[in-house]
Amino acid sequence: MPIAAHDPEHGFCRDCLTPQRTARQRCQSCGSPRLARHPELYRLAIAHIDCDAFYAAIEKRDRPELRDRPLIVGGGKRGVVSTACYIARIRGVRSAMPMFKALEACPDAMVLKPDMEKYVAVGRQVRAMMQALTPLVEPLSIDEAFLDLSGTERLHGRPPALVLADFARRIEREIGISASVGLSYCKFLAKVASDLEKPRGFSVIGEAEALSFLAGRPVSTIWGVGKAFAATLERDGITTIGQLQTKGRDDLMRRYGVIGDRLYHLSRGQDERRVNPGHDAKSVSAETTFDTDIASAEELTPILRALSEQVSARLKKAGIAGRTVVLKLKTADFRIRTRNRRLADATRLADRIFSTGLELLRREADGTRYRLLGIGVTDLCDNARADPPDLIDEGSRKRALAEGAIDALREKYGGRAVETGYTFGRGSRGRPPRTDEG
Repeated sequence: MPIAAHDPEHGFCRDCLTPQRTARQRCQSCGSPRLARHPELYRLAIAHIDCDAFYAAIEKRDRPELRDRPLIVGGGKRGVVSTACYIARIRGVRSAMPMFKALEACPDAMVLKPDMEKYVAVGRQVRAMMQALTPLVEPLSIDEAFLDLSGTERLHGRPPALVLADFARRIEREIGISASVGLSYCKFLAKVASDLEKPRGFSVIGEAEALSFLAGRPVSTIWGVGKAFAATLERDGITTIGQLQTKGRDDLMRRYGVIGDRLYHLSRGQDERRVNPGHDAKSVSAETTFDTDIASAEELTPILRALSEQVSARLKKAGIAGRTVVLKLKTADFRIRTRNRRLADATRLADRIFSTGLELLRREADGTRYRLLGIGVTDLCDNARADPPDLIDEGSRKRALAEGAIDALREKYGGRAVETGYTFGRGSRGRPPRTDEG
């Protein structure tokens, strides 16, 4: 149907995509109440798409018997919640909640360990479908991204709003999970919109309503305002975005520095950031939560080695390397320690990641009991500049060649075909490492 035939006042049905000709609350064609209406509906082109309870949705898709049960995907009793289905969320379960608290809130929940390989594969399917809509796709994580559909009306023969609604339908039909869509004129408000009506949401925030829409919302709605900064603003008498809207830019910058400029503009719905398809991962890491707390450096060392190999494999597969090694530890009382060291040259080798991490770990092995250990690299770059010959450490070249030979054997015969002295015979104190790219 020609673009001009669409009426933003009456909108369209999200289930059958039929344009509406009346103000009725149900679709004139299929009777669905899921109608999209907004005065700027066909003028907006910036979207944020976020899959709903992604890990849990995939598990329910693959195990239909869990459809009506509360489901938590996470790391067992000593771990944390990776995600929870909406039934469990109604009971009070939240992402990153310690598992024991989640099970206190929802004792009848089914708990499954994450299957990252499966989730990554589904994420790639979703990403490919996004990129078929527009080349301007900026991934934020495995299951969410910004899209800019400006100028795609001729390509698709219909406005972005309809293209996005059809995309959401196809995700459900072809992949078996659901997604929520936020549509606006800038990235900030598109992200806010996608959270408004989860799951299966389709929310629109137009330019004309931006100030009034934002005015009553808490300051934590603004990107970059976490709990600590929200508490600072509250001490200054600012709890809502509307109160920020009354402040001048100079005043906010004088009080809060550079972030004051962001507060000024975003509180007014002003966001000039473009959708950047070149958005790259900022880090690659792996971590594991132990079944029982560990204090001994001797016990932590083989776990650190295994995690370093996980990170190295991910870097090699992606063709990237990192200049800074980051060690992460979580104490028994949930306090997080991070230590980092910048290398002279970027690396993708497990040997260098591990040896650097081990130096950092030994300083923290002071008798403190830890429930989590992680290792990663940041300051990513192309691997062409990684791991040049070390003229001082003559053994580094031999170790690099040995690691390459091990990689080849593992690729041919499986990941456990060859183990180092550090990892051979390692006990199962922790769950399988989770590898993150963010």
